[in-house]
Amino acid sequence: MKIFSRAFALISLALLPCAAFADDAINSGDTAWILTSIALVLFMTLPGLALFYGGLVRAKNVLSVLMQCFAITCIVSLLWIIGLYSLTFAPGGPLIGGLSKMFMAGVTVDSKSGTLPEVVFSMFQLTFAVITPALIVGGFAERMKFSAMLIFSALWSIVVYAPVCHWVWAADGWLYTRGLIDFAGGTVVHITAGTAALVAAIVMGRRSGYGTAPMMPHNLTMTVTGAGMLWVGWFGFNGGSALAANGNAGMAILVTHTSAAAGAIAWSVMELVKYKKASALGMVTGMVAGLGTITPAAGAVGPGGALLIGLIAGYVCFNATHILKRKLLIDDSLDVFPVHGVGGIIGTLMAGIFASSTLGVFSGKGYAEGMDMLSQVGVQALGVVSVGAYTAIVTYVLLKLVQKLVGLRVNAEGEYAGLDTSEHNERGYDLGTL
Repeated sequence: MKIFSRAFALISLALLPCAAFADDAINSGDTAWILTSIALVLFMTLPGLALFYGGLVRAKNVLSVLMQCFAITCIVSLLWIIGLYSLTFAPGGPLIGGLSKMFMAGVTVDSKSGTLPEVVFSMFQLTFAVITPALIVGGFAERMKFSAMLIFSALWSIVVYAPVCHWVWAADGWLYTRGLIDFAGGTVVHITAGTAALVAAIVMGRRSGYGTAPMMPHNLTMTVTGAGMLWVGWFGFNGGSALAANGNAGMAILVTHTSAAAGAIAWSVMELVKYKKASALGMVTGMVAGLGTITPAAGAVGPGGALLIGLIAGYVCFNATHILKRKLLIDDSLDVFPVHGVGGIIGTLMAGIFASSTLGVFSGKGYAEGMDMLSQVGVQALGVVSVGAYTAIVTYVLLKLVQKLVGLRVNAEGEYAGLDTSEHNERGYDLGTL
């Protein structure tokens, strides 16, 4: 018996060095969850957002929207490898990251970011960088040149997305150090995309025939399908932003689901009250409003708060859409600003309220050090205003630059024929005799 005991002890001692030298900073469970979230968030863009937007435009432009989402995914991915990741997350200053990680220098299978391999963290953040400019497509759908879209999206990712993301999520970013709460992208994704789409819609002007000719969605079945993909993918978007496989991720998913459902119902009720009929388009738009609004607050709110946020999102975003399109006659073609922009603003401000230790749900979370609710909401408002103003100014300058380089808008003949034909020499549908 003693022999077996000694043998067991020797074996245990022999294994101790392995445990001691093991990379215990890497958590396999966290890594597995973020790898899954990477797939979910990329799924939001391709095919989720592409189908959601594609169904909302006219049949002659469906392929152009799918193409734009696909092309943005490719170009931003390459830029991320070349330098966007470095500008966003490499140590730098309060306004922008440094150049130490250009071409992913130092990002190896052994480098770490918290409990994750750095390559996993980087790829997860890449999916956010991809979907943000893809959202802007809805603001200029059916009228921007493909070449102009490529140049604008690339430049915008460099001079808007990268700096703002650094401000908010990098350890030395100026909004991060001030204590801004943005769990998963209310400022970084939704306010930037929404504001850029609004500016683009104003600079480019309305589509030919807007307000006089019907411009109904050509395939709501496609839109609803894409919306369902967005809903599922958003679990990775918000749940993955916990950067761990734990209760925080689970709660983020629960509140995301709750807000989406509440936003959908609120929008449908508004339609019933105003138009006497609820539409499928209204329900899925309300769902997206609920998702976008909960995003910045998903790390600070419980199910009850998420229900309230979703209802507010459905009500406010419904009215914002009506004001923008019916009263101001701004052709934000697919409602990017009133849904994502307004939703991001509401959610970012409400994150400051629900970060309260009595209202919040996550241990260790709450107001930034030394702040109460009023001062935290003040920081949130600072984030909203600074990000919105910076995005609006730089987007305007970029659009004017691209206009001088290649022109922004297709000609009248091309717009009438549809971008599928005029820009790509293809058709989204061919239902003739084979």
